[in-house]
Amino acid sequence: SLCAAGAPNLSYQELKDLKKANVLHIDVRERWEIDRFGKIPESINIPLGELMEALQMDPMEFKEQYNQKMPSKSDPVVFSCLAGTRSKQALGFAMSLGFS
Repeated sequence: SLCAAGAPNLSYQELKDLKKANVLHIDVRERWEIDRFGKIPESINIPLGELMEALQMDPMEFKEQYNQKMPSKSDPVVFSCLAGTRSKQALGFAMSLGFS
């Protein structure tokens, strides 16, 4: 279950289509969940507990830590987790930091 500000839930196919359009996909599950259940291709893992700090990092530091260009506040970002609860929290965090 995925959520976005414009569309509260995205289907798997909608996510696949968005990913073709250069959307940054942040998986907010814990690292052990990624190890156990697998990584979603083209996503970056930033556990929910690290997200606020990560989204406020210096862009160079973000790239070093996550091997990915840091999103700007207007870049399209999709959050995912296991059931949808943490991704909704992640969306709230990002919006509180000024991400649109």
